Amino acid sequence: MEWSFRSAEELLAALRAGEVTSVELTEEAIARIERDDKAINAICVPDFDRARDAAREADQARARGEDRPLLGVPITVKESYNVAGLPTTWGMPAFADYLPAEDALQIARVKEAGAVVLGKTNVPLMLADLQSFNDIYGTTNNPWDHGRSPGGSSGGSAAALAAGFGALSLGSDIGGSLRNPAHFCGVYSHKPTHGLVAPRGHVPPPAPALPSDRDLAVVGPMARTARDLALLLDVMAGPDPLSLGVAFDLNPKPARHDRLSDFTVLVLEDHPLLPTGSAVRAGVNRVADALAAAGARVERDSALFPDLTEAATLYIQLLLANLASGYPIERYELMRTFAGALNPDDRSFGAALLRGSVFTHREWIEANARRDVHRRDLRQFFTEFDAVICPITPTPAFPHDHNSLEERTIEIDGAAYPFGIQLVWPGIATMPGLPATVIPAGRSPEGLPVGVQLIGPMFEDRTPLRLAELLEQEIGGFVAPN
Repeated sequence: MEWSFRSAEELLAALRAGEVTSVELTEEAIARIERDDKAINAICVPDFDRARDAAREADQARARGEDRPLLGVPITVKESYNVAGLPTTWGMPAFADYLPAEDALQIARVKEAGAVVLGKTNVPLMLADLQSFNDIYGTTNNPWDHGRSPGGSSGGSAAALAAGFGALSLGSDIGGSLRNPAHFCGVYSHKPTHGLVAPRGHVPPPAPALPSDRDLAVVGPMARTARDLALLLDVMAGPDPLSLGVAFDLNPKPARHDRLSDFTVLVLEDHPLLPTGSAVRAGVNRVADALAAAGARVERDSALFPDLTEAATLYIQLLLANLASGYPIERYELMRTFAGALNPDDRSFGAALLRGSVFTHREWIEANARRDVHRRDLRQFFTEFDAVICPITPTPAFPHDHNSLEERTIEIDGAAYPFGIQLVWPGIATMPGLPATVIPAGRSPEGLPVGVQLIGPMFEDRTPLRLAELLEQEIGGFVAPN
C-alpha cells in the first residue's frame, strides 16, 4: 500500500492501528524524494539520516504505549526555520555555511509532538518573492508544470506537499507566502492570526533567535487537507515561553458554526487596483455557488467592509517599512532620494510603496493608527459576517521569471500589470492581522490549480478552518498532479 498522499490524520490512524510503522512511512517518503525531486527541487536540505533515527524512536515510543499528536508522521519544514545542525541561509550565498546551534521554537514543538522531519524546503532570496529560487539551491518547479513557479516564499513546502514528500509542512507569511504557494500547487495552508503562533528561531542568519513579534509576519501550517491544518496548528499555536505574553491565552475561539448553511460570507472577486483573471474568478465563484447551494447567506457587497484601495495602500506602506528596515544603507538612501522626488499629489500604488519604505517613526505611528481604525471597522463587520471569500493572486501559477522584481510584469488574461500589485489580495488579511485559510477551488483551463482564501475574524482561526473542512466535503480538495 502506498502512503505518500495520505493525510496526516490517516497516517496517525494507521500508525495507531499497527497497519504501518513510522520507519516504513519515512523510507517510502525518502524513496519518493530521491526518485522525483530531481525534477522538482523542493527539498533543498535533506536530513534523511536523522529522519530515520526519529522514525525508529517514534516506533519505539508507540511500542511503549506512548501517543502524541504527530507521533511518527513524516513532515518537511521551510528552509528559513532554524534546525540545529542544518544550514539556515534564507537563500543568501554569504550564509551558505551558517549552522544554527538550536532548533526554532516551532521545530522543537513539532519534534516534541513526534513528527519526523525529512528535511528543509526551498525559498527565494530573503523570502522576498512569489517564486522560490536562489543561487545556493537553484529553482523549485511546480509539480503541475515544471515550467511554472510553485509560488513563494513557501514554494518548496507547497511543492513538496503536492509531490507527496511528507504529509505536512511548516511555512511563513508576510506577503502571502503561505497562501500564494498553496494556491499555485493545489494544497491547503493557514495564515494564523498575527501573534497566535510564536516565531522564535524563524530569523535570517546570523540574527539571534530571540522572542519577537515582527509586524505583519506569521509562521503557520501547510497540508493536503483542512483537518490536517487544524491538527498542525494545534501543535504550533501558543505564546513563546520566553516572551512577556506567556500569561495570555491566545488559543483561537471555537468555530462559529458546524454547518455551511449557518455561515454568512462576503464574496470579493474584484479589486479596484487590478483585474481578477478568469480562472481565479471561476474558482471564487465555484466556492460562492457551493455555499449558496448549501444554504449559506452569500453577499457580494457590504458597506461595513473597509475600503479596498485604502487598505491596500496602508498594507504596502507598512510592509515596505518593515522590509526596508533591513536594506543595506546604500539602497535605503537611494529610496529616500526617489521618495523625496515624488510629486506630493502622487497617490499611486508605486508612490505608496516608495514612501512606506522610508517612513519615519512618526509616519509609521500614524499609519499604525489608521490600521487600528481598520481593525475596529473589521470587528464590526465580523459581527454580521463569518468570513470573506476572495482571491490570493489574480492568476494561477505563472511561468518562471528570474528578472528583477522591477522588470517583471504579471499577465492577467492577456494584459500586463506591474508584478508587485498582486500583493493587494493577501494584504487584505495581513495588514489587520486576520487569519486566512487557503483551499483548492478547481483548476484553470490549462489544468493548473486555483485556490481561494477564506478570511476570518481575529483570533477565530477555527472558523475559516472549519469552513474549509466543510467546503472540502462539498467541492473536493487536494488532487495529486498527473
